[in-house]
Amino acid sequence: MASNALALRQAIDSHLPSTSAGLPRSMQVHVTTPTLELPVLQGASQVLQDYFVKDSQVIPDIGELLVLPGAPSSASYSVFPDDYRVPFQKRRLIGIPEGLFQFYNTTDVVSHMGLLSEIERVWVAIDHKIFLWDYAEGQDLSSFVDQPDVITHVALVNPKPGVFVDEINYLLVLCTPLTLILLGVSATDVPVPGSNHRVRKEIKLFDLDMSVSCDVEMISVAGTADGRIFMAGSQDGHLYELHYQEKEGWFGRRVQLINHSVGSVQSFFPRFTTPRAEDRVVSVVSDSGRNLIYTLTANSIISIYYPTSSRSIQLSQTIQNLYKQAQDKAPGSPAITPKHFHIIALHVITQEETRSGLQLMAITMNGVRLYFSSSAGPYNYYPGNDGRVHRPLQLVHVRLPPTNLLHPDEQSNPYLSGAGYLPRHSQSSPTSRPYVLSELENSVHAAGLTIAAHPGDTDGTDFLLCLSLDLPRTGALGQTHPQTSQPAGTSFGTGVGPQRPLLTERAVLLAIPGRTWGMAVLPRPKNTVSFSSPDSRTSMPVVTNELAYQFLEPPPQFLILTNVGITVLAKRRALDWLRDAIEEVQAEGNVQAIIDFRDSFGRDQTCAMLLALASGNTFLEFGEQSITGSIINLAPELTNVAKQAFYDCGERPMWAERMTYGASEHLALREGFALYFARLVRPMWKSKLVKPSTSGPQSNLPEETLLIVQRNLFALHSFLEGNPHLFYSATGDYSGARAAPASDQEAWKVGTISGRTKVVAELQALLARTIEGFSFFLLLMDHRIGELIGQTDTATQKLISSLTFEEFITGQNGVAASRALVNVIIDQQIGQQIAAKESVRRAVESRNPQDRQGSLVESLRLFMKGARIMEFDKLREVIGDYQQLDFAKGAIELPLYCADALDSDGLGKEYWRTVPLTESLNTLKGQGNDTGSPNDHRRLAWELRSQCYDLVLDSLEAFENKATVGGDPVERVRAHAYEMAFASTDEIFHSRLYEWLISRGLADELLEMRPAYLQAYLQREPRTLAKYQLLWQFYVKDGQPLRAAEVLATLAESSEFPLSLSQRIEYLTLAVGNAKSHPVSAGGKHESAIAFLTDLEEKLEVSQVQLEIFNTLSPRLQSQPTDSDLREKVELLERGLFNITEVGDLITLASTRSLIAVTQLYQVYANPYDLLTIKLLVLHVSQHQDEALVKDIWSRVFHESTLIVDFMRSFYFTPNAWAAIQSVPPTEALDHIRAKIVPLGQRFHGSDSSFPFSSCSTPVELATSDNPPITEHIARLLVEFQLANTDIVPPGWVIRVLASCAIPYVEIWDVFHQMYESQVCHDLDCMESGSQIILLGSSIQLAISCSNAFSLNLRSFPGLARSGEAFSWRVFPSRSH
Repeated sequence: MASNALALRQAIDSHLPSTSAGLPRSMQVHVTTPTLELPVLQGASQVLQDYFVKDSQVIPDIGELLVLPGAPSSASYSVFPDDYRVPFQKRRLIGIPEGLFQFYNTTDVVSHMGLLSEIERVWVAIDHKIFLWDYAEGQDLSSFVDQPDVITHVALVNPKPGVFVDEINYLLVLCTPLTLILLGVSATDVPVPGSNHRVRKEIKLFDLDMSVSCDVEMISVAGTADGRIFMAGSQDGHLYELHYQEKEGWFGRRVQLINHSVGSVQSFFPRFTTPRAEDRVVSVVSDSGRNLIYTLTANSIISIYYPTSSRSIQLSQTIQNLYKQAQDKAPGSPAITPKHFHIIALHVITQEETRSGLQLMAITMNGVRLYFSSSAGPYNYYPGNDGRVHRPLQLVHVRLPPTNLLHPDEQSNPYLSGAGYLPRHSQSSPTSRPYVLSELENSVHAAGLTIAAHPGDTDGTDFLLCLSLDLPRTGALGQTHPQTSQPAGTSFGTGVGPQRPLLTERAVLLAIPGRTWGMAVLPRPKNTVSFSSPDSRTSMPVVTNELAYQFLEPPPQFLILTNVGITVLAKRRALDWLRDAIEEVQAEGNVQAIIDFRDSFGRDQTCAMLLALASGNTFLEFGEQSITGSIINLAPELTNVAKQAFYDCGERPMWAERMTYGASEHLALREGFALYFARLVRPMWKSKLVKPSTSGPQSNLPEETLLIVQRNLFALHSFLEGNPHLFYSATGDYSGARAAPASDQEAWKVGTISGRTKVVAELQALLARTIEGFSFFLLLMDHRIGELIGQTDTATQKLISSLTFEEFITGQNGVAASRALVNVIIDQQIGQQIAAKESVRRAVESRNPQDRQGSLVESLRLFMKGARIMEFDKLREVIGDYQQLDFAKGAIELPLYCADALDSDGLGKEYWRTVPLTESLNTLKGQGNDTGSPNDHRRLAWELRSQCYDLVLDSLEAFENKATVGGDPVERVRAHAYEMAFASTDEIFHSRLYEWLISRGLADELLEMRPAYLQAYLQREPRTLAKYQLLWQFYVKDGQPLRAAEVLATLAESSEFPLSLSQRIEYLTLAVGNAKSHPVSAGGKHESAIAFLTDLEEKLEVSQVQLEIFNTLSPRLQSQPTDSDLREKVELLERGLFNITEVGDLITLASTRSLIAVTQLYQVYANPYDLLTIKLLVLHVSQHQDEALVKDIWSRVFHESTLIVDFMRSFYFTPNAWAAIQSVPPTEALDHIRAKIVPLGQRFHGSDSSFPFSSCSTPVELATSDNPPITEHIARLLVEFQLANTDIVPPGWVIRVLASCAIPYVEIWDVFHQMYESQVCHDLDCMESGSQIILLGSSIQLAISCSNAFSLNLRSFPGLARSGEAFSWRVFPSRSH
C-alpha cells in the first residue's frame, strides 16, 4: 500500500496522470509519456482544433446543397452497374419464427404486423392476439391475449413522466375497431452469455388497466417526446389524441379520446358528418426535436400543429396545392403528373442533418421528394429548437427521381461486398433497361439516407430504392483532380444555375424476398458519439458526413419487414470500400483499386482511413453493433497492405498555396494521422469534465464512450510505436516505398525536419498524454468522482467544474486538479484499508457470532473500496484470514471483485477472448498455456485477473478440506461458497471454475447442474476431446439431441484427436441415435434434421465397411509383418473415416474436405487385395449398380466355396480316393458352400447393387444364355452345381439354400419360373431335360414348402401336369429333409 501511494505522489510530481504509477487501469502502464511540456501539448491540440473546423466544413449541409438561388429542383444521381460502389448491402434475412404459424389455424384469420425497432421486436397481430417477436435472437416470442377484439394496429410510444413506475420506459398502444388499450413495457439491456459485449433487449409487459372505447378504427399512431399520443381515425379521417393521466380527476377521466379535428368540446358529442374521403388524415408524424405534429391527408395536404396545453394543440399551418408548387419548381418534368403526384409519407429532417431551416421531406409514389424549410431565404437560418417561434414552412426544393436506375437483375450481384473502388468517372453508361418508379408504398429516412419499397415485377418480390449522399462528388475532399462534370440527370427549371455543386446522391435498386409491411432504422447504440457540439465555437460535422463518424459508430442499418421475414440492410461506408480495395490488392496484386479510391476521396481522407485499418478500430467489421466491443484488427497480410498503402499514398509532399504549421508542404501522412486522431477525440475534447446533478458533480460523458475512444487511441499509439519509420525515415527507407522524382527531393529535405518530424512528434506526445488522461479520469469515475471532488477545497471544486477534457490533458489547471484528486484518493484508500484490517481484527477477537459476522462484512466492504490499490500479497493474506474465519462470502467475492478492479479496462478479458489458451492446470496456476505473444500488453492484465481466480479456487479447496473432517456448520460454509461462486456473472471465472471441477472428477455433477456459462465454456477454443465429450452429453441432458448429434459427428470425423476406428464408429452410432431422437417440430428444423440424419447414416455405413476391411486385413498383416505397403494401408484405416459419395464410376475419387471417399476403399483395398465380400459391401453401400461386376464377384465367391468339392472329386479315381472322401464328407462340403453363400445372402438380400435377386436389371425379354437376367445368376449357379453334383447334392438343396438367405418363397418361385421359361441351362454339358427336371423338382418343392402360406400358380410349369414317373427321386426330398 505504501509503495503504491509513493508511486502516485511521484507521478504527480512528474506532472503525469497518476494511473500509470501502479493503479491498474492496465492499459496505461505501457504508454510512456515524455517529460511534460505543456506548450507542446497545447500546440498539438491546436492542430486538432483546426481539423475539427475542417471536418465540419468538408461536407456541405444538405440545406446548403438544396436551398440555392436558381436551383429550385435537381436530379443529380450516380448509378453504377457494379457491386463495388453500391451504397447499400443486404446483410442477412431473418426468417419469421416457425412457432407463429401454429396460430394460423383457420383460413379466415385477420393478421397485421409491424416493426418496433426501439425494443428489437416485431409485433404480429393474429385476430385478438398480439405477439412480440425478438428478431435479434431469432425465434423468441412473447404474447398478450387478454382482450377479445381484433387488433389492427400497434405502436410504441414514450410514457409521460411521473405517471408510471420507473421500470416502464415505453407504452404499447393496441388499436382495435372498438377499443384503444395501453400496455406498459419495460425494456432493459441484458448481456448475451458467451458473446463479445453483445446485449439484447429483455422486455416485460404490464397490464395498466388503461383502455377507452372508440367508434372509429385508428390507422396511424405517433408519440411525442413528452408522452402525448396522437392518431388518425380510419373512417372519419380526424386527428385524435389519446390522453391519459395517473388517476381520475374532477375534470377528466384517467383515459380519454380527444378529437382535435372538431374541437375538444365537440369531441364528446356524436359525429353527424365526416370529411370528404380525400381530406381525411391518413398519416400522423411527430417531430420531437421541434415539438411539432405533422398530418398528411389522402389529397396530399400537409398540416402542422404545435401542442399547447396538456390536452390541446394549435393548428399552425396547412400546405395545399403542392402539385402546382412542384410544377413551378420543376416545369416540364415528366415525373410530376396528376396521376403519380400522391404523397405516401412525411419524414422529419432532424437538426443533426442540417444547420439550416430545412425540416420536412415528403415523398410521392413515383419518388419525387419535396423539401420544406422554415427559413425566409436560402442563407437566412433560424434556430430550429426555438419553441417560441413557429415560422411557416414553404416548399424550397423538388428532388426528382433518378431516370437512369438499373433493374436489380442488371446489378452484377448485390449480395457481394465487392473488392475495390472504381474511378468516379467510370459511371455506368445509359442502360437499355432503365427502371421507372411508379408505385412506392413504404419509406424510411434517417441521417440523410432514404429507403423506399416498390412492388417487384415478379410475385413475392419487392424492390428497394436506396439513396445516399455521394461524398466524393459533393464534398471538398482535396482531390488532386476534382470531378467537375455532373452525373447523369436532367435539369428542369429556369434561372441561372448555382456556382456550388448541387446535391448528388448514389442510387441503387435492390430486390428483396416478400412484400413489405414496414420499415425502420436500427437505433444507434445509446453510447455513441453525440451530434451536438459541446462548444459553441466548434461546429460538429453534419450527420451526413460519414467520414467523420465511421470510426466511432457502426454503419447505419435498416430493417425491412416483409411477409417472409426481416431483411437487414446496411450502409456501406467509405471505410468498407477501402477495405475491399485492400483485399483486392492482397488477393490479386492490383493496386489500381486503391489508387482510384485515393483519387476519389483525396490523399488526406484515404490516409486517415488506411491508418484506421492498419492500426485496428472497434468498428472495422461491417455491421458491427457493439459499442463496447474489442479492437478489430485485419489479418496480418491485409494489415501489411494497408501499412504499405498508407506510406505510398502520402510519401511525397504536395505543395499547397497555404502555409501549414511553419512549413510550406502538405504531407498526407501527417494529415491522415492528425485527421484520424482528431476524429477519435472529437466527442469529448471540448466537453466539460463534469456536470452538476442533485447528488453532486458527475461525469459529463458515459464511461462506455470514454472506453471506446481510449481503446482506439491506444491501438493507434501501439501501431505508431511499432512503425516509427512511417514518419521518421527518408525517401526510400521504408521497404517497398517508391523513390521520389529528382525534382521533389528538395521538397523532402525542406519539409522533413521543420514540418514533418516536429508536428508528428507533438501529436504523438499528445496522443500518449491523452491516453493517460482518459485512463485517469476513468479511474476517478470508478472512485465516484462526485465524492472525490466534494473532498477537495472550494477553489479546486470550482476549477474542476470549469475544466474541459482538453484543458484537463494539456493545461496547467488540469495538472493541479489531478494532483488534488490523487491526494484525496490516496488518503481515502489508506484510511479504508486501515479500517478494514481493524474490522478483521475485531472479528477474530469477537466471541459473538453476530458481531463477528458484522465485522467481517464491514471489512469486506472497505477492502472492496480499496481494491484498486491493494497489493496481491496483501489480498492473499486477507483471503487466508477469511478462510480461517469461515467467511465464505469474503473469500469468494473479494478476489472476484479485485479481478474486475485490477482489469477495469477489460484488457485481460479481451486477451482471454482473443488468445487461445491450452487446457492445462499446471501453467500460470491454471489459466492455461499462453499461445499469444509474450509482448502482448494485455497479458499482464490477464495474469492479474487469473491470480485472483486462483484465490477463489484456493478458498473452495480449503472449504472442501474442512468439510471432510467437520460437521454441518462447515458443510454449510462449503455449500455457501459454491453457491456464490456459481452466482458470479464473470464468464472467465466460470471457465476457470469448470476446468478446476472437471480436473477433480466432477464433470457429471456439472452436467447435472448445467450452469449458465457451461455451454459457452465447452464451445470455446481450444477444442479438446474432453470438451467435445462433455458438450454432446450437455446437449442430451438439455433436451437438444440434434445438437448433440452434430457434436458427435464432428468428433467422429475430427482429425485433431487420436481416436481409434472403433471409437469413431461409436460416436457416429451415437450421433445417429440422437439425430433420430430429434422432435419433428423442434426449432423448425425438420427438413434439415432429416437431411443430416441421412448423411449420418450413410457415413456410418461407410465406417462399418472400413472396420470390416480393417478386421480382414489385420490378421493378414500379422502373418506378413514385413509387407510395408500393407502395414501403411492398415494404419491408414485407423487415422480417419472414409466418406460415401455417389459417383457414376466406381473408381472415381470423390472430393470431400479431409475425408476419403468410399470409392477409394474399393480402389485401395477391395480391388488390390481381392476382397470379394468387401467388394459386395462397397457396392451395397454406394448403391452403385454394375451387372457385369456383380455377376463376376458372385461367380468367384461361388467358385471359391466349391473348391473343396472339386478337391474331393480330384481324388475320386485314385488309390487314396476312399480316404479323401472320408476326410471330407459330402455333407461337410455342402455345408461349406452353404456357410459361404447364406450369410452373404442374408446380409445383402434386398440390395439391387450387391444381391439383385428381387429386381431385374436385365429385362427378361433381352436375356440370353450368354447374358441371363442378373436376378437368375445366383440361382443359376446353385442349379448348375446341383446338376454337376447330383451324386452328393440332395433333392431340394437349392431351395433350402435360397430360403436360408431370407428370400421369400414368392421371389424364389418367380426366379425359377423365369429360368424355366428361358431355358438358361441348355448350354451345360448334360441333357437339357436334366436341368428342366431340376427346375421342375425345385418348383414342386417350393409349392410344398409354401402351400400353407400362399397359393402359387402351378400351371406356370406345364411339365408339372404330367405323371410323376418321369422324375428322378432326387427331385423330391425325403421326409427327413
